[in-house]
Amino acid sequence: MNNTVETTDQLEVVKKRKKKIPTEVSIFLVLVGIALLFEVLGWIVRGDSFLMNPQRLLIMILQMSIIGIIAIGVTQVIITGGIDLSSGSVLALTAMVTASFAQQSDYLRAVYPALTDLPWVLPLLAGLLIGALAGLINGALIAFAMIPPFIATLGMMVSARGVARAYTDGQPVSMLTDQFTWIGSGANPVIIFLAVAVLFHIALKYTRYGKYTYAIGANPQAARVSGINVRRHLIMVYAIAGLLAGLAGVVASARAGTGQAGMGLMYELDAIAAAVIGGTSLAGGVGRIAGTVIGALILGVMLSGFTFLGVDAYYQDIVKGAIIIAAVVIDQYRQRRRLKTA
Repeated sequence: MNNTVETTDQLEVVKKRKKKIPTEVSIFLVLVGIALLFEVLGWIVRGDSFLMNPQRLLIMILQMSIIGIIAIGVTQVIITGGIDLSSGSVLALTAMVTASFAQQSDYLRAVYPALTDLPWVLPLLAGLLIGALAGLINGALIAFAMIPPFIATLGMMVSARGVARAYTDGQPVSMLTDQFTWIGSGANPVIIFLAVAVLFHIALKYTRYGKYTYAIGANPQAARVSGINVRRHLIMVYAIAGLLAGLAGVVASARAGTGQAGMGLMYELDAIAAAVIGGTSLAGGVGRIAGTVIGALILGVMLSGFTFLGVDAYYQDIVKGAIIIAAVVIDQYRQRRRLKTA
């Protein structure tokens, strides 16, 4: 009799697990709901369609692709239980350095007159190197100096922005080669974003790198006892986050055709917001790239929708902040439920 009861209970648990809707599906339904809401409001307020304008949708996706690239790196950092506040400033620094190696030879005020008309690969590699170096510094400060991630990356945020301004005394770096600006032309930023998303979705889900990342975020001490080199892995995760911020800087400078120290302002908060809205837990150990991609799209739809309706930018920031807080509250609720059922 007892065996029968236990078997019945186990079947009920299995059925409940099967009925549970994946987090990404729930977030996607939120995205659809927000898009439909703006469609309805568009007809009411402006007498026009929000979703049936391909040009508007393309601009929205292009805007969010750069933030999305950053958000993929930030997601991995948050999964380890950390945070990265430096990505926007690292983007600006890499944009400046990259642009300085991508200038045309007929520009009289080139930063490096002897290094003009270079193949597009060299500016790209320079940007990736600068981004990875910034991430390595963040990771080393956190792993070896035991500085809290918030403080370490906050210091990098201020320093990187300062170096970006000092690099050319605050002057923009312009007149970039057509070969380089092609990286940011058309739908290329979106293609790069999706390629990066697929790569790290596979890395987190199917490789040892992903298993270690989740293990460290769930319980650093248990990960250390199980033989994971936590310090080395943290440095790797932060270096990858920096590398992706560098890639975003390359794409941003190529798309704008210039490098400016003011680029990427507040992008780090948008990237964190995309990750959290996408279901990544600030407590660590939980998060998926697919959710972050949807989270970035939600932010993009909101920004485009509010602009479409003519809502003032100040109110847009208020709503965005409220959504971030709501996402954190939902995450805290999930954490409490997870602890109760554990």
